[in-house]
Amino acid sequence: MGALGVLGGTFDPIHVGHLILGEHVAESLGLEKVLFVPAGTPGHKRPDAVTSPEHRCRMTALAIADNPRFELSTVDLARQGVTYTVDTLGDLRRLYPNQELFFIIGSDNLLDLPNWREPERVLALCYLAVVFRPGFPIHEVQDKLGALYIRERIRFVPSVAIEISSTSIRQRIKEGRSVRYLIPEPVAAYIKEHRLYGYRPSTGAS
Repeated sequence: MGALGVLGGTFDPIHVGHLILGEHVAESLGLEKVLFVPAGTPGHKRPDAVTSPEHRCRMTALAIADNPRFELSTVDLARQGVTYTVDTLGDLRRLYPNQELFFIIGSDNLLDLPNWREPERVLALCYLAVVFRPGFPIHEVQDKLGALYIRERIRFVPSVAIEISSTSIRQRIKEGRSVRYLIPEPVAAYIKEHRLYGYRPSTGAS
Protein backbone atom coordinates (compact mmCIF):
# COMPACT_ATOMS: atom_id res chain seq x y z
CA MET A 1 0.00 0.00 0.00
CA GLY A 2 1.15 3.53 -0.73
CA ALA A 3 2.34 6.18 1.67
CA LEU A 4 -0.02 8.66 3.32
CA GLY A 5 0.41 12.37 3.76
CA VAL A 6 -0.92 13.91 6.97
CA LEU A 7 -1.96 17.55 6.82
CA GLY A 8 -3.14 18.80 10.18
CA GLY A 9 -4.43 22.22 11.03
CA THR A 10 -7.16 24.25 12.63
CA PHE A 11 -8.75 24.77 9.18
CA ASP A 12 -10.71 27.77 10.43
CA PRO A 13 -11.64 27.95 7.60
CA ILE A 14 -9.86 25.65 5.19
CA HIS A 15 -8.77 27.52 2.04
CA VAL A 16 -7.31 26.83 -1.39
CA GLY A 17 -3.77 27.21 -0.05
CA HIS A 18 -4.29 24.08 2.06
CA LEU A 19 -5.64 22.18 -0.96
CA ILE A 20 -2.80 23.27 -3.25
CA LEU A 21 -0.28 22.33 -0.57
CA GLY A 22 -1.77 18.86 -0.13
CA GLU A 23 -1.83 18.19 -3.87
CA HIS A 24 1.68 19.56 -4.36
CA VAL A 25 3.23 17.41 -1.64
CA ALA A 26 1.30 14.32 -2.73
CA GLU A 27 2.57 14.69 -6.27
CA SER A 28 6.14 15.54 -5.21
CA LEU A 29 6.49 12.54 -2.89
CA GLY A 30 4.23 10.11 -4.76
CA LEU A 31 1.76 9.77 -1.90
CA GLU A 32 -1.32 7.60 -2.29
CA LYS A 33 -3.53 9.85 -0.20
CA VAL A 34 -3.41 12.95 1.96
CA LEU A 35 -5.33 12.85 5.22
CA PHE A 36 -6.74 16.22 6.27
CA VAL A 37 -6.88 16.23 10.07
CA PRO A 38 -8.77 19.12 11.72
CA ALA A 39 -7.36 19.81 15.19
CA GLY A 40 -9.72 19.16 18.07
CA THR A 41 -8.47 21.62 20.69
CA PRO A 42 -5.42 23.49 19.39
CA GLY A 43 -2.96 24.11 22.21
CA HIS A 44 -1.72 27.41 20.79
CA LYS A 45 -5.13 29.09 20.59
CA ARG A 46 -7.81 30.08 23.11
CA PRO A 47 -10.75 27.66 22.85
CA ASP A 48 -13.20 30.56 22.50
CA ALA A 49 -11.15 31.95 19.60
CA VAL A 50 -11.68 28.87 17.45
CA THR A 51 -14.81 27.89 15.53
CA SER A 52 -16.46 24.69 16.75
CA PRO A 53 -14.86 21.39 15.64
CA GLU A 54 -18.12 20.38 14.00
CA HIS A 55 -18.13 23.41 11.67
CA ARG A 56 -14.42 23.08 10.85
CA CYS A 57 -14.77 19.38 10.16
CA ARG A 58 -17.77 19.91 7.88
CA MET A 59 -16.02 22.68 5.94
CA THR A 60 -12.96 20.47 5.48
CA ALA A 61 -15.12 17.62 4.18
CA LEU A 62 -16.81 19.96 1.70
CA ALA A 63 -13.48 21.37 0.51
CA ILE A 64 -11.87 18.02 -0.29
CA ALA A 65 -14.95 16.18 -1.56
CA ASP A 66 -14.02 16.39 -5.25
CA ASN A 67 -10.45 15.06 -4.89
CA PRO A 68 -10.20 11.25 -4.62
CA ARG A 69 -6.66 11.58 -3.28
CA PHE A 70 -7.84 13.61 -0.28
CA GLU A 71 -9.49 12.05 2.77
CA LEU A 72 -10.84 13.44 6.04
CA SER A 73 -9.58 12.06 9.34
CA THR A 74 -11.38 12.88 12.59
CA VAL A 75 -8.89 11.26 14.98
CA ASP A 76 -8.22 14.57 16.73
CA LEU A 77 -11.90 15.30 17.21
CA ALA A 78 -12.50 11.98 18.95
CA ARG A 79 -9.79 12.61 21.54
CA GLN A 80 -10.31 14.70 24.67
CA GLY A 81 -7.92 17.45 25.72
CA VAL A 82 -5.39 19.57 23.87
CA THR A 83 -4.32 18.32 20.44
CA TYR A 84 -0.66 17.28 20.18
CA THR A 85 1.00 16.04 17.01
CA VAL A 86 2.47 12.99 18.71
CA ASP A 87 -1.02 11.84 19.76
CA THR A 88 -2.40 12.41 16.26
CA LEU A 89 0.39 10.37 14.71
CA GLY A 90 0.06 7.64 17.32
CA ASP A 91 -3.63 7.24 16.52
CA LEU A 92 -2.98 7.24 12.77
CA ARG A 93 -0.20 4.67 13.14
CA ARG A 94 -2.69 2.32 14.82
CA LEU A 95 -5.24 2.93 12.04
CA TYR A 96 -2.71 2.52 9.22
CA PRO A 97 -0.08 0.07 10.57
CA ASN A 98 1.21 -0.92 7.13
CA GLN A 99 1.60 2.48 5.52
CA GLU A 100 4.31 5.07 5.90
CA LEU A 101 3.12 8.44 7.21
CA PHE A 102 4.48 11.77 5.93
CA PHE A 103 3.56 14.61 8.26
CA ILE A 104 3.41 17.82 6.21
CA ILE A 105 4.87 20.92 7.85
CA GLY A 106 6.49 24.20 6.91
CA SER A 107 10.18 24.87 7.38
CA ASP A 108 9.51 27.19 10.33
CA ASN A 109 7.74 24.31 12.08
CA LEU A 110 10.76 22.09 11.50
CA LEU A 111 13.04 24.50 13.32
CA ASP A 112 10.57 24.49 16.23
CA LEU A 113 10.65 20.69 16.46
CA PRO A 114 12.71 20.61 19.71
CA ASN A 115 9.80 22.37 21.44
CA TRP A 116 7.19 19.82 20.38
CA ARG A 117 5.87 17.23 22.80
CA GLU A 118 7.94 14.03 22.48
CA PRO A 119 9.78 15.04 19.30
CA GLU A 120 11.81 11.82 19.24
CA ARG A 121 8.62 9.77 19.16
CA VAL A 122 7.20 12.01 16.42
CA LEU A 123 10.21 11.16 14.25
CA ALA A 124 9.77 7.47 15.04
CA LEU A 125 6.13 7.54 13.96
CA CYS A 126 6.48 9.40 10.66
CA TYR A 127 8.62 11.06 8.05
CA LEU A 128 8.51 14.84 8.02
CA ALA A 129 7.56 16.34 4.66
CA VAL A 130 9.00 19.83 5.02
CA VAL A 131 7.84 22.49 2.58
CA PHE A 132 10.44 25.22 2.31
CA ARG A 133 10.56 28.58 0.59
CA PRO A 134 13.42 29.93 -1.52
CA GLY A 135 16.16 31.22 0.72
CA PHE A 136 15.45 28.81 3.55
CA PRO A 137 18.85 27.75 4.96
CA ILE A 138 18.56 23.98 4.68
CA HIS A 139 22.26 23.68 5.47
CA GLU A 140 21.59 25.16 8.94
CA VAL A 141 18.88 22.68 9.92
CA GLN A 142 21.30 20.13 11.31
CA ASP A 143 22.86 22.69 13.68
CA LYS A 144 19.47 23.91 14.88
CA LEU A 145 17.96 20.46 15.47
CA GLY A 146 21.01 18.84 17.02
CA ALA A 147 20.32 15.22 17.95
CA LEU A 148 16.84 15.46 16.43
CA TYR A 149 18.34 15.85 12.98
CA ILE A 150 17.72 12.42 11.45
CA ARG A 151 18.25 13.06 7.77
CA GLU A 152 16.55 9.92 6.52
CA ARG A 153 13.34 10.92 8.34
CA ILE A 154 13.10 14.32 6.64
CA ARG A 155 11.98 15.00 3.07
CA PHE A 156 12.28 18.53 1.72
CA VAL A 157 9.72 19.77 -0.80
CA PRO A 158 10.03 23.19 -2.51
CA SER A 159 7.14 25.54 -1.76
CA VAL A 160 4.49 26.50 -4.28
CA ALA A 161 4.36 29.94 -2.60
CA ILE A 162 0.62 30.37 -1.95
CA GLU A 163 0.28 33.26 0.48
CA ILE A 164 -3.21 32.79 1.94
CA SER A 165 -4.11 32.58 5.62
CA SER A 166 -7.28 31.60 7.45
CA THR A 167 -6.84 34.71 9.61
CA SER A 168 -7.02 37.02 6.59
CA ILE A 169 -10.03 35.14 5.22
CA ARG A 170 -11.91 35.49 8.52
CA GLN A 171 -11.13 39.20 8.50
CA ARG A 172 -12.31 39.61 4.91
CA ILE A 173 -15.60 37.85 5.69
CA LYS A 174 -16.10 40.01 8.78
CA GLU A 175 -15.48 43.14 6.73
CA GLY A 176 -17.82 42.03 3.97
CA ARG A 177 -15.04 41.63 1.41
CA SER A 178 -14.91 38.96 -1.28
CA VAL A 179 -13.21 35.64 -0.64
CA ARG A 180 -13.98 34.31 -4.10
CA TYR A 181 -11.18 31.99 -5.30
CA LEU A 182 -9.65 31.94 -1.81
CA ILE A 183 -11.93 29.21 -0.45
CA PRO A 184 -13.91 26.51 -2.34
CA GLU A 185 -17.47 27.47 -3.25
CA PRO A 186 -19.08 24.78 -1.01
CA VAL A 187 -17.15 26.18 1.96
CA ALA A 188 -18.26 29.71 1.09
CA ALA A 189 -21.87 28.53 0.93
CA TYR A 190 -21.50 26.78 4.31
CA ILE A 191 -20.11 29.92 5.91
CA LYS A 192 -23.02 31.91 4.51
CA GLU A 193 -25.59 29.37 5.69
CA HIS A 194 -24.24 29.25 9.23
CA ARG A 195 -23.23 32.91 9.48
CA LEU A 196 -19.69 32.09 10.57
CA TYR A 197 -16.94 34.64 11.18
CA GLY A 198 -19.38 37.54 11.47
CA TYR A 199 -20.58 36.96 7.93
CA ARG A 200 -22.25 39.99 6.44
CA PRO A 201 -25.05 39.06 4.03
CA SER A 202 -24.84 42.33 2.16
CA THR A 203 -21.52 41.35 0.61
CA GLY A 204 -21.53 37.57 0.29
CA ALA A 205 -18.82 35.13 1.26
CA SER A 206 -17.93 34.28 -2.31
